[in-house]
Parts: sequence; C-alpha cells; structure tokens
Amino acid sequence: MSKTTDHTLHAHGFDFGVRVYPATEPNGSVLVWLHGGAFMFGTIDMPEADEVGRRLSAEGTTVVSVDYTLAPLDGLAGLPAPGENTPGPSSEEFAAEIAAAGPRSPYPTASLQTAAAFTWARDHATQWGGDPDRVSLGGASAGGNLSAGAAVRLRDAAGPAPAALMLVYPVLHSPLPEADVELLSLMEGLPAALTFPPEATRAINSGYLGGASADEVYAFPGGHDMRGMPRTLIVTAERDRLRTSGEAFAADLALAGVDVTLVKERGALHGYLNEIGDPAAEHTLALISAGLSD
Repeated sequence: MSKTTDHTLHAHGFDFGVRVYPATEPNGSVLVWLHGGAFMFGTIDMPEADEVGRRLSAEGTTVVSVDYTLAPLDGLAGLPAPGENTPGPSSEEFAAEIAAAGPRSPYPTASLQTAAAFTWARDHATQWGGDPDRVSLGGASAGGNLSAGAAVRLRDAAGPAPAALMLVYPVLHSPLPEADVELLSLMEGLPAALTFPPEATRAINSGYLGGASADEVYAFPGGHDMRGMPRTLIVTAERDRLRTSGEAFAADLALAGVDVTLVKERGALHGYLNEIGDPAAEHTLALISAGLSD
C-alpha cells in the first residue's frame, strides 16, 4: 500500500481530519468512508476505518477516511455495558477514546463535514489516479447514517453526486423499524449492548440530534423520498437489531427507482468489520470492492 497522508479540513465551525489511503494500482474509484461508534465514539485508527482503508486501497480504490467531529456524550447514560463477547473496543479503550476525542458537536456538524469531505475528495481525485465522477460515499453503523444523509444533501444541492453508496449495518431510522419474531429469536442470548434496546437508541439519537428533529431527512434518511439517489449497496448483519433499518431503507430506495443491492451476512453480529479476518468482514470488503470497481 502507498503511504497514507493526513489532512485537516473545516466545516460548520470545526476542523476535522481525513486520512487518504492511496490505491496501490488505481482503478479510478475513490471511496469517502466513515467509521461507526454510536455517533459518540470511534476513531480512524479502529479496524472499521483503518482496515477498510488498507484493504480496499490494495484492491485499487483510494479511500478517504473521515475523522469527523463526534457528538456530545449526552447519550452515554443510555448505553448498556459492553458484554464480554461484544465486538469493538474495551471499556478502557472507550475511556481513552473519550479523552482523546477533542471538541464535540451535535448534528448537523458531522453531516456537513461528510459532504465537505466528499467535495474535497472529488477536487483531489486525480492526484490519486481517481476519476472525480467515480467518487463514492460509504460507512458503517453511524457512519452509514452520515454517508447516506450527506448523499441526500448533495442530491438536494443539485451539484456533483456520489457515484455510489456503500452502507454496512447502517442506522437510518429513529426509532428503528420493528423487529419480527425471526430477528428477535436470532438475538436471544446476545449481550445487551448488541440488542440496541429502545431506551439506548433513544438516548444515542437524542444526543446526536442535540435538539434537532429526528424527522429531518439529512439526520435520518429512512422513510423519506429517495428519488435521485445513487446506486446503493446495503450489507446487514443477520443477528443485528439495526438490520431492520437497512432492510427498510433498501425498500425506500427500490420504491424510488434507485438501483439497490441488499446483502445479509449470515450469522454476523453488529460491528463485525472491527474483527479482522472475520468471514463476514472478508465477504463484505469483497462486495464493496467489486461494487466500486464496476
């Protein structure tokens, strides 16, 4: 892999970072990628960000990983304690992330930064062997929310749009669509942190919104008119409460005439991109790479 470079951008009153993973042998595609973390957590060094950048750049796609401004910790009290087998950082790592996060700001800061990062990536795509018209947006979990919301912003601004959306176990609705009996049975026995109980999602979303309405399309795009959106890949985890959001959003896109592909990773849990070598992660990375190379 070519050497990564870090850059500082500015949007909505805050500086934020991007890390560029230049493609080893560019195929013309560029992906602006956002990690997850309940809007309050996550870094560009976590596997969900760094491993995605390294793996996709080795396959020909330059990745621009966004170190967006995190939301205030108002939703922290609603989170269940992580279980022993919960994917992602430990309690100690969470504490270190909190200490290092710097200034925080609620919606719409991260959403506007995502759109700004996309514009910046288009402006610089040729420097990495990329095509400005093949710059896509994508993200995991909360990062999927931010990338989808930014794509709606770009659509409504009637300017250059992403070539595609790549969403992995995204959260696109507040509240989440109802889970059926089959999904509830698959979640039995999981740590509470992986079941996203209503009180937890309410706390997380309220902290992110900071008083804005959950009905605003750029904050939670699910359930809105998606005409004019780019072709989209949505990958869900089978044993994930957020699966209902990805599935409902796929239906929104299909009803709007958007080309959409929905894939369910069998047996997978939320956050599996943080588990290096996980079969679901390997398969998802291959799907993203193929979708961007198309």
